[in-house]
Order: sequence, then structure tokens, then C-alpha cells
Amino acid sequence: MALFEIRNLTFTYPDQEKPALTDLNFSLKQGEFLVVCGKSGCGKSTLLRHFKTAMAPYGERKGEILFEGRELDTVSVREQGARIGYVLQSPDNQLVTDKVWHELAFGLENLGYETGTIRLRVAEMASFFGIQTWFEKNVEELSGGQKQLLNLAAVMAMQPDLLVLDEPTSQLDPLAAGDFLATLRKINAELGTTILLIEHRLEEVLAYADRVLVMENGGILALDAPEKLPSLIRDNDMFQAMPVPMRIFEELSGEGDSPVTVREGREWLEEWREEKKISGNNQENKTEAIEHRSAVRDRSTEPAGKQTDMQGSEDIDIRENNRKSTDKQQDIQSSENIGTRSSSKPSVFSGLREKIFTKKETGQQPQTVLEARDVWFRYEKELPDVVRDLNLKVQKGELYCLLGGNGTGKSTTLRLLGRIKKPYRGKLFLNGKELGTYRENELYGSLLGILPQNPQSLFVKDTVEKDLREMSGDTERLRDVIEKTEIGHLLGSHPYDLSGGEQQRAALAKVLLLDPKIILLDEPTKGLDGFYKKKLAQILKGLTAEGKTILMVSHDIEFCAEYGDTCALFFHGSVVTSAPAREFFAGNSFYTTAANRMARKWYPDAVTAKDVIERCRER
Repeated sequence: MALFEIRNLTFTYPDQEKPALTDLNFSLKQGEFLVVCGKSGCGKSTLLRHFKTAMAPYGERKGEILFEGRELDTVSVREQGARIGYVLQSPDNQLVTDKVWHELAFGLENLGYETGTIRLRVAEMASFFGIQTWFEKNVEELSGGQKQLLNLAAVMAMQPDLLVLDEPTSQLDPLAAGDFLATLRKINAELGTTILLIEHRLEEVLAYADRVLVMENGGILALDAPEKLPSLIRDNDMFQAMPVPMRIFEELSGEGDSPVTVREGREWLEEWREEKKISGNNQENKTEAIEHRSAVRDRSTEPAGKQTDMQGSEDIDIRENNRKSTDKQQDIQSSENIGTRSSSKPSVFSGLREKIFTKKETGQQPQTVLEARDVWFRYEKELPDVVRDLNLKVQKGELYCLLGGNGTGKSTTLRLLGRIKKPYRGKLFLNGKELGTYRENELYGSLLGILPQNPQSLFVKDTVEKDLREMSGDTERLRDVIEKTEIGHLLGSHPYDLSGGEQQRAALAKVLLLDPKIILLDEPTKGLDGFYKKKLAQILKGLTAEGKTILMVSHDIEFCAEYGDTCALFFHGSVVTSAPAREFFAGNSFYTTAANRMARKWYPDAVTAKDVIERCRER
């Protein structure tokens, strides 16, 4: 018997003519790992909310939802609470207590478990998830990855049969996301817990999936094993969201089962090259790779001129827990020491400086529009510094991508540059003028636009259209922005009823209506499917072509590699290196793209799927 069975499920939100879900039929087996993906607004989150009565959306539902053969509505709230766990997209929205240990116990307390059982379950979960070292901490002290891991542990303390997760890695850096997904796999494999997961970051998660459900317009586009997907959706927009090995395979071969992981892709590519008898000029490629890596290491120097070797991203992310490396996941073994209180002395990285690159196509000296000089910031006097001796330059007309782990200070830097926060030391400049000297109406009018990580904070009206009209009464400009962001069909909706990706698009539209010359974006690809990421890239590149400047904080390595002009690594409160996108990623060993990890043996300078395909077709 299936754990869950969905029969002819159709659901329509109030005041909406078109159903959000249309005649869905599928089953979820006990112990299965099922990944749900699809374009933003296709009905993914709506579907998952139907797996628990307390989470079900308000509206008209037709069809059946069976839990172990019983209609879900007939299963008691207590039984659902114990046997069906739910992890939300934003960790802060699910945390309800002030202490880590209490968060682990909270769900069990609500279900009325005895004290002895609660103590045992809490101890077991803390040990299983490696929470012992921060067991007594305040929840507010945790990083984004720790908060999401705590949410997961708190849910698992109730020993659910089904774990439902709605984009749980959307706010995590690549390494933290990889750790989280590996933990889910461990839960599925070792505990037998059924996993139902919505995820846009498919590079790693498909390696763990038994089946993948691809949705489109509220229906099922495809439902099969990951290796079968490329051939099923080859002509659909969702093909661009598939992992790099799958896209390269389909473009170059398309015969048989597709590789899913980077390792499988590397093995397949070697076989494909042998079959095609492609020799390539390996010596030339190796020389080029060495040059790339040398450039990355040499671009920053200490004051005395001593060369500092950062060795790509091996120094990226300092963490509290030791990591295990698997065939499907490459991690860095290190430990976090960022929480040390600062006395405002220069950090060990204070001498590192980014190299500013001129635009090669024009040969012109670039114009700096955003600059940070020796900037320090902490949120409270007694707390450690979050930004440490930051030096940063962003040139006019470029898409500048700021990458790095959770908790390194990237979003805080964005707040400083947006004058939401003020440094206690150092200076910030906008167009060569000190940031603090601008009048507020001058700064936030047509000069500076900010898209925060949580787009909901920008919405104040009950419809998207009202929110947009509040920003601008220019009908022509309003029409142009709506067309650019493709939100015409969302105008009558309440902003909070939109999917995460739709909210991102609507929030971006609000920012663009101001027509700012400089745009600060915090995780703009969060919640976006692969198809709309390309649309977003077109919008951003169109803006830079008009002379606008964009500074983007992002965990989306693949997006930054393909569309960024300059990429910078943020670590320990400051920028430690920057370079043009291709040079940046080709020079890194760990903090790089799936395409580079897959094909660097033969094409060391290839950093995107397109690069690999082109190199293969050249020979």
C-alpha cells in the first residue's frame, strides 16, 4: 500500500478562474525520495500543502488525498502532527522558541509526550544532527544553515513517516545546502523516512532522488527516475533547469540513460571522448589552467608585498562541524572561528585587496560608482565584527557578483552600501561622493534601488498592481516593467498569495519602476526556476547595457558564472579576491561550477555547460 495516494486532485484558489492544480494522479511509496520541480507558480507549493490538513490552502478542492488508504481529512490532527513533518523555505518562519534545546523539545511537548521520552528524543536528535556544540545557544545566534538544520532536527524528533520540505536550501550557501541535502539522504536511507521535496537547486538533490515529478501549469509534465528525465522534457523550458551533466549529455548524445552527478558526467564524458577519439591539446589546456589559478592567487597581496596563496575556495567556508566527502558531494573539512570578538585590529586578511579589471573590449579606464574603503561594522558594541576592513570597488555598467558562505557578511555589506546600516569605521562612496552626504530623497529616488533577500518586505498593498502603482504613475513605464518581468497575470493577486519566485519577480518590478542607476540585489535568484533565471539574466544584462550598475549577493554559482561580469569571494567579513567570472571559477578547486568540476581534466577553462559543449564540438 502506498503511503500517500493522490486521485484526480484539482484545486482552485478563491476568486480565481484557473485552477492551481489540475487532475493530479500519482502515489508516494513508503521510503521513497521524491523531488518536485517546475517553473515558479506551477503549483508545487500548493501541492505540498495538501499533504497536511493544517497546512492546506483555502479554496475549492476536488479529488481524493489518501494517507495509508484513509482520506487525509479523517486522520486526527495529533496523528498528522506526529507522522507528517513539514520544513518551510525560510528557517526564521518556523522557529518558535529562544533556545536550541527548547526548539528540539517544543513539538514533543505540544504532542503531550512524557518528560523522559522528550529528553531521550532530544538527546538522540542532537547527537544525530551534530548539534551538541551549540545545544545551549540562543536561536538568534545561529547561522542560516544551522537554523534550517535545527528545524529539520525538531521535526525529526517526532519520528515522522513523511518529511515534506518546501525549498529548504533556498537561503543556504552551496556547501551548507550540500550538507543539508546529504542529511536528508541519510534520514531517507538509514531511518526509512519518506521524503517529499521541492527544490530548484537540482545539481545535487537529483543524485538522491528515486523519482522526479516535473510540474507545469498545475499538472504533471513528467514523473520518472532522474536518468530518464532529459529525453522526456528535452523540448520543454524546464530542460534548462536540469543538472549540467544531464544537459551536456543530451546535447552531445542523448542515447540511453543520462548521467546525473558530476562524477557520472565525468566518466561518461571520458567514454564519449574515447569513442569520438578526441585527443585535444591537453598540455595547452593544462598550461592555461595553471595561468588561471596563478592569476587568482596573485591578484591580492599583503601590504609588504608578500604573496598570499588563497588556493581557490579551500579557505572559503569555515565551519563548526567536520565534513565527510562522498562521491556525490565535495566538501571542505574545516572549523568555524568567525565568532571571535574583535578589538578592531586588522584581521589576518586585512592586507588582501581585490584587483580591479578594466573592460577589455573597450580598453577604457573603468568608472567606479560604488566603493568601500577600510570599512568595519558590528551590530552591537559587544558583538564581533561582521564586516572587517572591507575594500570593494564596483565599476559602472557591470554585473558584480558577491559570493561566499552563510554568515560571512555579504548581506550586511549590501545594507551598508544601501545606507540601511552605518559602519563605525571606514568610508563608503557612491559616484565618488561620500554615501552619508546624500539626502534621502536624492539617494533613494532614481539613484539607488535595493531588492532585499525577503521580497515580502516590499509589499504593502493587497494586490500586486496597487503595489506597483504606488511606485510610479507613469503608465508607459509601468507597462514596460510589467512586460520585462512577466507578471501581467499576477497583477490582481495578493502579494502573499504568490509563490517565492513570483514574489521575487514582483519585487524586482517595484525596484525597476524607480529607474535606479545602481541596483543592489540580495539573492535575486532565490525561488526561481531555471527558465526564469534566464529571463532574469536578460533583464539584468539589458540594464547593464543601458549603463546601469548591479551589485548582486548570491549563492547561485551557476548563474554568476554564466552571467556575471566580475565575481568576488567574500570571507571573514571582507572581499579576499575578485576577477572576471570565467577566470574566477576556472581558478577555484571547490567553489566552482559543476561544468568545471566535470570537464576540467580536458577543458580547464570551461565553466558553463555551454563552454563544455562548445569545446567538445570543436574537436
